[in-house]
Amino acid sequence: MNALIQDLLAALPPRQVITDDLRRLAYGTDASFYRLIPQVIAVIENEEQARTVLATAGQHQTPVTFRAAGTSLSGQAISDSVLIVLGDSWNGRDIRANGAQIRLQPGVIGAQANAWLAPLGRKIGPDPASINAAKIGGIVANNSSGMCCGTAQNSYKTLAGLRVVLADGSVLDSEDPTSIAAFRQSHHALLDTLAELGRQTRANTALADKIRHKYRLKNTTGFSLNALVDFDEPIDILNHLMVGSEGTLGFISAVTYDTVPEHPHKASALIVFPDVESCCQAVPLLKQQPVSAVELLDRRSLRSVENMQGMPEWVRSLSSGACALLIESRAATQSLLHEQIGRIMASIAHFPVEKQVDFSEDPAVYNQLWKIRKETFPAVGAVRQTGTTVIIEDVAFPIEHLANATLDRKSVV
Repeated sequence: MNALIQDLLAALPPRQVITDDLRRLAYGTDASFYRLIPQVIAVIENEEQARTVLATAGQHQTPVTFRAAGTSLSGQAISDSVLIVLGDSWNGRDIRANGAQIRLQPGVIGAQANAWLAPLGRKIGPDPASINAAKIGGIVANNSSGMCCGTAQNSYKTLAGLRVVLADGSVLDSEDPTSIAAFRQSHHALLDTLAELGRQTRANTALADKIRHKYRLKNTTGFSLNALVDFDEPIDILNHLMVGSEGTLGFISAVTYDTVPEHPHKASALIVFPDVESCCQAVPLLKQQPVSAVELLDRRSLRSVENMQGMPEWVRSLSSGACALLIESRAATQSLLHEQIGRIMASIAHFPVEKQVDFSEDPAVYNQLWKIRKETFPAVGAVRQTGTTVIIEDVAFPIEHLANATLDRKSVV
């Protein structure tokens, strides 16, 4: 490792090679409960430096890990080897076609991208809870989704173009015909192999159906193998394999999104059901309605945030089995929003309800409700028994089996 560090010091400005114990310790954790202390931290400010660090690490046969904002909940942004950290120079943007597309460098914070797009009535599809801090590089590399985008508007589904640096230092920009032509010539074997993998996968009906089923659910586990059944052009396969690959296949130096509408009118409600089963049974019905998000909060989650500012007083007195749904609906006009709210409430009118916060269009109300939802993870974690940890991984089921899955019934498939 000492030889690698010396080579990095020779290749980068000294201030961008971090070896002191204090800062290595600080970079030894992210938003997860894991800790790995990097041997060295290389801060990169441009694509050429990224290529240099990758080449240097390759010469020493040493693995690297990329880090953007470090908001990962699963340890993707830490390493006990070489940690490559984005510097402050990766903030480029290009808004196209009146906001229909936006090209971003990986250091742009997700919320900042949305702030640029907001005057045009658009936003990026991914909506992670950490969007106010998470950077685009991590959002794409982890295929972050969040509470409103589901599987329809995540990075995989809204990807329009990608610029990547591979481990061998080669660069592919899928929006540059010259780059594509050069890559086809230099990496024809890789592209031929991807094309053949795609053909074999699609020809294997059972395997293709299994992959389609797997990615019908919200799923960021492993590589995006659905690229092999969704696309036949190898460049498209490669681009979509990069999404969610957590930096293991290459460094994403720019991404272009097809943006999605940011409807100006929205409202949220908190509906509390007397038990988990009825709460879960309401979800499939709500899915058929014009909702943009439905989030479930069980009694333990509600108890952990019941004393937060903005939470109704009656939350403290809810029954032990109470379970709530936080529901949001969005529309282009206020009259359409009101029509949607009527349809939503009618669809679940036959369920018993213990308490509720009616649909509100007041930003102070719905922003507070979503703030409470986003803070349930740290709130639940804070009240856990000393010496225990929090399981933060998502578990996904077909929505029609949500009640059985939540109640641990054997009929779950």
